[in-house]
Amino acid sequence: MSEVSDMAQDETRVAGVRVEFGEDGLVPVVAQDESSGQVLMLAYANRQAVELTIATRRAHYFSRSRDHLWRKGDSSGHVQQVSRVAVDCDGDTLIYFVEQTGAACHTGERSCFYRAEKLSQDDEREGAGEEGAFVPTAAAESSTAERGLVLGRALALLESVVEARLRELPDGSYVAALHRRGLGYISQKVVEEAGETIVAALERSEDRLTEEAADLLFHLAVLLHESGQSLATVAALLESRQREARGRLPPA
Repeated sequence: MSEVSDMAQDETRVAGVRVEFGEDGLVPVVAQDESSGQVLMLAYANRQAVELTIATRRAHYFSRSRDHLWRKGDSSGHVQQVSRVAVDCDGDTLIYFVEQTGAACHTGERSCFYRAEKLSQDDEREGAGEEGAFVPTAAAESSTAERGLVLGRALALLESVVEARLRELPDGSYVAALHRRGLGYISQKVVEEAGETIVAALERSEDRLTEEAADLLFHLAVLLHESGQSLATVAALLESRQREARGRLPPA
C-alpha cells in the first residue's frame, strides 16, 4: 500500500508520518466511504489495530468500553475493506478509506452520523435584503462551479476505486466478485439497477431514487472498465457534444 510505509517495532508510520498515540495508547480513526466520501463512523485504534488494518486491509479498532481489539464485520457481517489510510498533519488522527458492506452503524444506519441539525439563516445573513429577500452573493453565483467540482471529484474517486479493485482483485471486494462473474453478469446488474432507478422515480421516492441512481452509476463504471472504457471517456464525449452544440447556436 503506497500510503503506508514499513513499520518499525517501536513505532507505526503512515505515509511516512509517525502515528502519535495518546496516553491511553489509542488514536482516533474516522472511517470514510472511499466511493462516496461519506463519513461513516468514528472509533479508536491502538498500535496493533492499525498494524493489522494495514497488513490485512480489513478495518481493525480497539474498543474502549470492552477493552479489546475488534475487527469490523466479524459479528455483523458489515465488513470494511480498507483501500488506504491517511494521517493528519499532527500525526494524531487517522482516516480509513473503506469499501463498506452493509451498515457502518450498530443502529442499522449506513453512517453513525445520520442525525444532523440544519443551521437556519436569519435575516441578517450575508446576502439578505429587504424582508429577508435573498440577494445573490459571489458565493451563490459560484455554486454551479462548486457543484461541478464536487461532481468531478466524486466520479473521479469512483473511477479510481473501480480501477484499483480490478487491478488488484482483493479478496472480499464486490468489484472483484463482479469481475469474476463476467461481463454478462455485470450487464445484467446494470439493467437491474436501471430498472430499480426507474421504479424509484415513478414512485417519487426521492431518497430511494438517489440511492438507486448511485448504484446504477457504480455498476455502469464497472461495466465501462470491463469493456475497455471509463467514465472519463464518457465525460469527454459529453463535453465534446456540448462544444459542438454551442458552435451550432445562432449568434445572439
